Amino acid sequence: MTLGEYLVKLLENYEVDTVFGIPGVHTVDMYRGLASSNIQHVTPRHEQGAGFMADGYARACGKPGVALLITGPGLTNALTAMGQAYADSVPMLVISAVNHIGKLGHGEGELHESPNQGLMAAQVSAFSFRVNTPADLPKAIGRAFAVFEGSRPRPVHIEIPVDLFAANADHLPTKRRTKILPPRPARDAMQQAISLCKSAKNPVIFLGGGCRKAAALALKLTEQLDAPTVMTINARGIIPAGHPLAVPASPSLNAIRDLADQADLVLAFGTEMGRTDYNVFEREPFTTKAPLIRCDIDPLQLARNTACDVALVGDAGEAMQDLLAELPQSQNNGAARAAIARKAALAEQPEKYRKLIDILDSIQTTIPNAYIIGDSTQLPYAGNMYFPVKSTARWFNSACGFGALGYGLPAAIGAKVAAPNHPVICLVGDGGLQFSLAELGTAMEVGGPFIVICWNNNGYGEIKSAMQARNVTPVGVDLHTPDFVTLAKSYGMKSCNASTLPDLNKALQNALESRTPTLIEITESKMLSSF
Repeated sequence: MTLGEYLVKLLENYEVDTVFGIPGVHTVDMYRGLASSNIQHVTPRHEQGAGFMADGYARACGKPGVALLITGPGLTNALTAMGQAYADSVPMLVISAVNHIGKLGHGEGELHESPNQGLMAAQVSAFSFRVNTPADLPKAIGRAFAVFEGSRPRPVHIEIPVDLFAANADHLPTKRRTKILPPRPARDAMQQAISLCKSAKNPVIFLGGGCRKAAALALKLTEQLDAPTVMTINARGIIPAGHPLAVPASPSLNAIRDLADQADLVLAFGTEMGRTDYNVFEREPFTTKAPLIRCDIDPLQLARNTACDVALVGDAGEAMQDLLAELPQSQNNGAARAAIARKAALAEQPEKYRKLIDILDSIQTTIPNAYIIGDSTQLPYAGNMYFPVKSTARWFNSACGFGALGYGLPAAIGAKVAAPNHPVICLVGDGGLQFSLAELGTAMEVGGPFIVICWNNNGYGEIKSAMQARNVTPVGVDLHTPDFVTLAKSYGMKSCNASTLPDLNKALQNALESRTPTLIEITESKMLSSF
């Protein structure tokens, strides 16, 4: 068994069922065992797409997304995707080749050579490790999964010299290491939190993406404390749409800041309380007048952004379990407070955003069980401000954290691979779609129901608006765009235009019934004028 074959066997034993990658001359031996394995291989058209697909896969199913990359440009193409996953705490295993051990660092013009590609990857990963001997590989994979399971999940990069792939690996262990359980908050800190919760009459809860695996516990705690619960972008849907305590709005809104100001206790679980959620309008930093309990698996994060009165270092689900075991059922007028916050948050939206939110509501009503994955574009921007999502892990986009363009289409493909029995909807602008147009081919290989909604304003509309708002003459934001409907047809996709909500709903229903991916183009001016 070669080291390349051993890698595949090891990944299988760590329950990896899918990898995303583009084979190259430096990774041929990495692929030797794939065809006979139980691992599905998905081929993007660009390595950045491989990274974004691994990201979307991980968010949709909770398992680490895995990307296999060639040396040099394969890895550097994926760095942006790693940066997005790093910012949003998404587990991603990136395995790349690197030049022969004896050729590293000499600058002699080897194929795909870079002075130190691991150093670049280290800036957007929990760690980057070079395998120097076959025995290093199982240790490195074990450490990667320790990050994914027991700490703040982020990308891990492992590079393997091309001359090691063919090395003998018969002597290496194939059994995976023991699963790592995440830490539980310290008892002393938990007792402080319990005491504050018992005396609170107007508590408010904030949930971040670190709570996704603890959605059921979060719902129980919300109901036990009878507390309005605000969900950040990456937590939207943890408390489902329609629940009387759900507040599906951005913490940056005045309505949510008012809700926090009126509270006598604020609890924040699994949220870094960063600017793209809590201060997107660049006002005064988010603070709380009431005592703040923060829970985060990363102790360093508890020392960043909003200072807390009680710091719970550990897994959000473990902390919630401990609180639920000690807290009585409360009656804190939570539903009424949540209703006021929802109404005020929606009223705070500008007219255009209210129309966009209506479009999102219509999409979700038409296909209620869909995963909705977005790029950095106007529909996700509006939804991130206010949008009631029906289920956790069904709404995510790149319009926060690293803020990459081109994310939506490949990430949606990754989500479709992770959830093949669910419809997946990609929300992308005409500008962002042109970053990753070629992945329409990958979408055809993955199959439907898979729906791309292209919001077309012939350019970078949000940036143009920002320039005009600051009295900057718009430059570089008006684009020549292709005929997306015809372009999609050239890939074999079904495609159409939609100018009104009834048009869009009909197109969505047709796409839902089709096993062929569909592109629906919406011209912004026509759709908005139809309201």
